[in-house]
Amino acid sequence: MARKSARQLWADKIQGKSTSGAKRPESGFLRPPYKGIMLGIDPSLRGTGLAVIEFGARERRLLLHSRTVKMKQSVSVYDCLGEINRNVSELLDTYRIDAVAVEETIYVQNVQTAQTLGAVRGAAIAAVALAKKPVFEYAPLRIKQAVVGVGRASKEQVARTISNLLGISTALEYDQSDAAAVAICHAFTHIPDTP
Repeated sequence: MARKSARQLWADKIQGKSTSGAKRPESGFLRPPYKGIMLGIDPSLRGTGLAVIEFGARERRLLLHSRTVKMKQSVSVYDCLGEINRNVSELLDTYRIDAVAVEETIYVQNVQTAQTLGAVRGAAIAAVALAKKPVFEYAPLRIKQAVVGVGRASKEQVARTISNLLGISTALEYDQSDAAAVAICHAFTHIPDTP
């Protein structure tokens, strides 16, 4: 049987095909799949996406919960931050989350927008820090490359890929699929510390 290229193995993984028959190179390129429960966070002042995914044996992925913390324009920034913190805390209390993956702030030219996004991330990460869970941060480009295979993928492509990876028939709202993508990016790319 011919040995598959890294590109073919990656394509098989994204399509949900088994890669377990692949030989592990001496370099250790292929590693055991991530196991545990991840909380993915896509921070936004008016629409923070949250997704809790359980990663199990044989590369099984199960969406346990997803939601968008939607806030009206009439709600103050401070109340939005409090609501984001409360929602993240609630999920950390409800599920046995092992780690949290958060999307990094994208480059913005407007200083006020950057400050607001930083405050939103801070509100979410503060809840995680108080729960003493590890936090991993990923750039949007890296997330799309890991999940879709294309760094400039559209929100529609991300949502469709997430539905396929999670085995769900209906697409999640964009904020929720983006949050799920952050968690899946961590599961696909994180290299655990070696003892």
